[in-house]
This record gives sequence, C-alpha cells and structure tokens, in this order.
Amino acid sequence: MSDFFSFFLRFLPDLMRGAGMTVLLTIEGLSAGFVLGLLAALARTYGGKFWRGLAVGYIELFRGTPLLVQLFLIYYGLPGLGITLSRELSAFLALGLNSGAYQAEYLRGSLLAIGEGQMMAGRAIGLSRWKTIWHVILPQALRLAIPAWSNEPVSLLKSTAVVFLIAVPELMAKAKAIAAKTYDPIASYLAVAIVYLAMVYLLDLVLRWMESSTRIPGFEMEGKKA
Repeated sequence: MSDFFSFFLRFLPDLMRGAGMTVLLTIEGLSAGFVLGLLAALARTYGGKFWRGLAVGYIELFRGTPLLVQLFLIYYGLPGLGITLSRELSAFLALGLNSGAYQAEYLRGSLLAIGEGQMMAGRAIGLSRWKTIWHVILPQALRLAIPAWSNEPVSLLKSTAVVFLIAVPELMAKAKAIAAKTYDPIASYLAVAIVYLAMVYLLDLVLRWMESSTRIPGFEMEGKKA
C-alpha cells in the first residue's frame, strides 16, 4: 500500500494535468450539447414537420450509434471529404453532438411536462407563441429537467475517456503514458480510477446542490437515467 501511495504522489502532477483536460472537455461538450439539445427539444416539441423530422433524425443518429464511432468518423472520416480537424476540436465536436442528443430528450420531457394551460395563459395575455415558450414555459421546464439532466454531466465526464484513442492528452492518455513508462499498468489505471472517483464525487455534490437550490416543492418530474 505504501508503494502505491508513493507511486500515486509521484505521478499526481501528470494525472492532474490530464484531469484538467478531462474537465475542460466535459465543460465544453456539456455546453455545446446543451445548446444543441435545447434547439432539438424545442424543434421536436414545437417545430413544424421539417424541423421535427430534423430533430428526430439528429437525436436518433447520435443516441443510436456509439460515441467512439462518431469520434472516429469526425477525426478520421472528415479528412476524406477535405475537412481536417485538430484532435481537440474533433473530441469537442463528438462529445458535444453526442451529449446534445441525450440532453434533447431530458429537455423535451420537461417541456412536455408543462401543462397546455401555460401556453393558453400566455397567449391570453397577448404573448406570441414563441414568447410564451421563452418567457413562461422554458424557465419552468429548465428547472423541472434538472433532476434527470444531472446524470448527463457525470456520464459525459466518464465518456471523455474514449478521446485518448485519438491522442488527446486527457486523463486516460496520461494513464497510458505512465503505464508505458513504469511498466505497471495496474497501479497506473488504479490511480486514474481514484482520480475519476474524486471528480465524479465532487461533481455529484455540485449537481445535488444545484438540484436542491432550484427545486420547487410539488413541482417535480420523475425519471432519471440509469
């Protein structure tokens, strides 16, 4: 145990640099995914036939295929079409597009949970359809979505591990480099597992605080992603 503790402390700076990249990718992917997911949820819930079809196609495509395949198509496939992206940008796009498809379903569920009376009330006081959505329905739906949506940041943080396969210097890439340097894969990946556990625990605390601080008593929606 003391040997592993010494090993962990020795490579902790490298692991922290990798963890920093992992957190950055998570924040970027979650932010891009939220924008895409919100647009897709609004299009699928309130859009016309074309926009609903486009949103459904996007959601089903990125939820129905593995993140790794999406990453490889962006990084290795796009150059065949004359579009070459950096490793970091490819990782950002893959994570953002994938996360957006899942966030769209969380947000759509919360939009559907708002009663139709809210739309009728907004229109009755002279608001347009989209102003009613923006000023009346959406603020309630976003708060309502938080308990289910809070699974996505944790899931995305763990999903960033796949981008080491295109040599993005995140946490798993650092673990691979340490294992190759020390010829001790067990200690290397155990150290990474500890760092992941710490990050997930801290993130879960933040999400629980956000959920409790925004909860409206009696105004809740069931359903969390397993």
